[in-house]
Amino acid sequence: MVIAKSEELTVRAFKPDDAAEFTSACLESTETVGKWMPWCDKGYTHDTALSWISPCCSEIQAGNAFDLGIFRNSDSLFVGSIAINRLDKQNRIGNIGYWVRQSLQQQGYALKAINLIKKYGFQELHLVRLEIVVLAENTASRRAAESAGAEFECLAKNRLMHNGIAKTAAIYSFTNSW
Repeated sequence: MVIAKSEELTVRAFKPDDAAEFTSACLESTETVGKWMPWCDKGYTHDTALSWISPCCSEIQAGNAFDLGIFRNSDSLFVGSIAINRLDKQNRIGNIGYWVRQSLQQQGYALKAINLIKKYGFQELHLVRLEIVVLAENTASRRAAESAGAEFECLAKNRLMHNGIAKTAAIYSFTNSW
């Protein structure tokens, strides 16, 4: 299921066939992605990827969360992942999360994927607010949010748990008025 597409990228639901490439991307990215996302470590396996992909597909079908793959159109390479999750349907709010494999970082892929998923969130899901919540010291993710035009709102103390410790997070948002 393709969610969004540009000339360069496709954002789509994961398939079981993506597990090997997802695992490879995770293992190559433990130094950068793993610093912020503890699940991305040297122990990540193909079975771990498969056990994550299956519920992602169910959540998309139920309309509860949209954890998706980012793929380069020129060669179908798995670039990373982007999501709209933590949906608050009553208030029409969602959270955007993303990561890009280490070998493709700092090439604008996160920015392009954010712009694709933002459009989907507003136009297809009819959300009025999308938030990006990142650890305050995660400068790469903060730059991506800022480059995509997200508005910095605040630093929120004890907003995210990281390795069992409550940490300060930077809160960014996109808003859409209907």
